[in-house]
Amino acid sequence: MSFAAPPVLPVIEWESPARHRAFDSWLNGLACRHGLRPASLRPASADASFRRYFRIDGNSNSYIVMDAPPPQEDVRPFIQMATRLADASLAAPRVLEADTDHGFLLLSDLGTRLLLSELQQPLSAAGSASGNETLMRSALTLLVTWQTRLATTGLPIFDEALLRHELALFPQWCVKHEFGVDWDNAQQSQWAAVCDALVANALAQPRIAVHRDYMPRNLMVMDHSDGLAPVLALLDFQDAVSGPIAYDVASLLRDAFISWEEAQELDWAVRYWQQAREAKLPVPQDFGDFWRQLEWTGLQRHLKVLGIFCRLKHRDGKPHYSADLPRFFTYAHKVACRYQGLGPLARLLEPLMGATRNDVFY
Repeated sequence: MSFAAPPVLPVIEWESPARHRAFDSWLNGLACRHGLRPASLRPASADASFRRYFRIDGNSNSYIVMDAPPPQEDVRPFIQMATRLADASLAAPRVLEADTDHGFLLLSDLGTRLLLSELQQPLSAAGSASGNETLMRSALTLLVTWQTRLATTGLPIFDEALLRHELALFPQWCVKHEFGVDWDNAQQSQWAAVCDALVANALAQPRIAVHRDYMPRNLMVMDHSDGLAPVLALLDFQDAVSGPIAYDVASLLRDAFISWEEAQELDWAVRYWQQAREAKLPVPQDFGDFWRQLEWTGLQRHLKVLGIFCRLKHRDGKPHYSADLPRFFTYAHKVACRYQGLGPLARLLEPLMGATRNDVFY
């Protein structure tokens, strides 16, 4: 009789022997209480931040371990938001154990079916087009549920200082570091005027609880117990703020890793707007006004992400994110060409887009 050899798990590297020892001590201390099998620890997912996630087996189910090294990361906002989500009966990882000093968390495991992966299935697969529609409608419904159940009390405010800090990432990391361009005084004045307009748009909107990264990569698909509609769970919610109502729907419809035809974006935006009105959320009475809010709010986010992706490449040694720069230039340029007052931004973007042009997005 022969037996299959156990799988060889990848070696997990640590920034220092001291942190490795602290982690092993913490994990081994939990092993008996949760039936953990430390030898089964393996990577679960990557993250653009300094956080890492591992999966570990227990006696009857698996768990997720978060490694969030201080001082770069603080797990306390994650713990606080996880508690708020549980109190609101929203599906999300539950914090089972925490070492806040070292940045170690033991979380419930929601599985491996990211919404992004489900949406990226080939359209030739049976039912995938209708499946995408069902999944995206579920994401819109979950967003309305999040917005109606979560109060803004205690959340950081997405204020002018934060909005301007995010916008500043674009000229610093994308324009200068990625393309080596220095704007002249006239171009800097044009950029400043665009920033003023985008900040004013965000601050004029009603404030609600904003996830800040409400996108398919941060939503987990869980099969409903009745086998009918999918249930989505929330991930990466630690940066939630009190901010503009159009922010999260813009994040969902104009994503970092998957794009849709504008007709499809409009259809889903209308569906969200209708659900939001029925839920008594403070969206504009006219859909055209809401669409403008969505586009301008999305533009602020897209410029921020262009800066962040370039920072990940040049500062953090994660160059693969820059492969999606053309997608965000396309988002930003389309909006800049569409609205009065944003034309100067289109002219600032065009020389940079020439160096990143990708026919997939044009």
